[in-house]
Amino acid sequence: MFQDSTQGADALTNQSAPLPESSYESGRHLLMGSLTFVQTTIKLLHKLNYTEPNDWSRPLPTGRPNEVMAILTKKVKIS
Repeated sequence: MFQDSTQGADALTNQSAPLPESSYESGRHLLMGSLTFVQTTIKLLHKLNYTEPNDWSRPLPTGRPNEVMAILTKKVKIS
């Protein structure tokens, strides 16, 4: 009725196959716009559980009038 799981090609393949190792990759997000836009977007991404507000850089001037940028470096698990 039941087959011995220690016999057969499938059992050997499953036992000898190493489990894949998880790795991480990092990338950067850049927000550019008015201070209000940048702050609102950071709050929205926090509400969506994507990132913490304190993980972003402080708003930095871009050299354009009324424009700032904020940078986030995020590490993501790649399987």
